[in-house]
Amino acid sequence: MINSADRYSLDSIRYTKTHTVAIDPDALLDNRVVMGLHNDPRADIFRVLRTNVLRQLRENNWNSFAITSATPGAGKTFISVNLAIAMAIEGNQSVLIVDADLRRPSVGQYLGIEWDFGLVDCLEGNVPLADALVKPDIERLVILPGKDSDSSASELISSRKMVNLIQEIKSRYEDRIIIFDIPPLFAGDEALLFMPYIDAALLVVEDGKNTSDQLQHAMYILEQTNLLGLVVNKSRQSLPVYQYEYSGEAV
Repeated sequence: MINSADRYSLDSIRYTKTHTVAIDPDALLDNRVVMGLHNDPRADIFRVLRTNVLRQLRENNWNSFAITSATPGAGKTFISVNLAIAMAIEGNQSVLIVDADLRRPSVGQYLGIEWDFGLVDCLEGNVPLADALVKPDIERLVILPGKDSDSSASELISSRKMVNLIQEIKSRYEDRIIIFDIPPLFAGDEALLFMPYIDAALLVVEDGKNTSDQLQHAMYILEQTNLLGLVVNKSRQSLPVYQYEYSGEAV
């Protein structure tokens, strides 16, 4: 990973109370988390995506965005994890990735992390945020894992506890970017309920599966949301193709 000596002492203070876990490189390889692997040429597409997204965040003074998809299985969590690592190792900000897909949390699985607490515990019980956060051995990256819940996902997302939690994590550190991995748009109303909490959204589209009508409907749902762009995943190029804004120009 990229180390930054001038930020070492600051990050050490920040993560003193955050539980640290080791990442298994084999788990990253199995889950195609290419940004966590050294010198993997496939990581370049995520560096391009990182540069474009960070530019928009900085220009608009935003510090949070959600990653969603139109339908399940498009690879939004794959994009979320790789992009979070790419932003963290860029070195100019810390990154918190929140697994907010309350029905199918999988951020921890992609990183090979198992943890006793998660977002649901903060919302349903009395677990403090600090006890649920996990610091993998990737500099400047922190995770708020997900966890299955028997409660209604919609009710948890719209609860006062969720509002307070998001306000807390968005205001805690000035240089922190928060990425929310949220449910697909067509899987229920959870994604729509989440939109008022974040500054912008990134939409993942599954190549060869999502139809033009589905894409049009997804754009309609996101009409009132600042859209950072589209990521075409599972394409013939085998890695995501980033489409900036609405131009359709792949980079």
